[in-house]
Amino acid sequence: MSNYTKRSKSELAQRVAQDIFDGAYVNLGIGMPTQVANYIPAGREVILHSENGILGMGPAPAEGQEDYDLTNAGKQPVTLLPGGCFFHHADSFAMMRGGHLDISVLGAFQVSATGDLANWSTGEAGAIPAVGGAMDLAVGAKQTWVMMDLLTKAGESKVVQACTYPLTGLACVKRIYTDLCTLECTPQGLRLIDTVPGLTHVELERILGLPIQQ
Repeated sequence: MSNYTKRSKSELAQRVAQDIFDGAYVNLGIGMPTQVANYIPAGREVILHSENGILGMGPAPAEGQEDYDLTNAGKQPVTLLPGGCFFHHADSFAMMRGGHLDISVLGAFQVSATGDLANWSTGEAGAIPAVGGAMDLAVGAKQTWVMMDLLTKAGESKVVQACTYPLTGLACVKRIYTDLCTLECTPQGLRLIDTVPGLTHVELERILGLPIQQ
């Protein structure tokens, strides 16, 4: 019987935020990564970028204070910190493609042990029709981190030996933050950074079906 508890969505967002260094320029991808904005540690300056043309994005607004003319790339209302600005979509992509972002935090359907990323299509009918800006973020940032649940609803690991879904980028993921563990992707495979309390190394390897360096 398992004696560990998964990280909640908010705990996972806090775990990611904890590792973002002071002064970093960071893009938070659509979906789960947007929650990281709410957990930047006090006193740490992190400049958040949004693909649709925002720099200096703040946390989600208080209920009733939403401005739907100020939204992130996922169309969620956000706030703008003092000194923040917004600009043309093309300028935003120039920042992404020009290596000006220190970190991009993205969701994923699959990540390989060596850091290949698949996060835009599962091939199912009605899926997102194109890769969009994900490929620019995946390879344009100095570091790409993935934030996701470790297992699918069917109980299969999203961290795999080789991706079977259409790829977004090759060997671009540096770290994988999940509800059970944090992993580093290296050319030699996975390296363990941490696990939730009570989850053993042996059990994690069994869940993934992959070897993990310590």
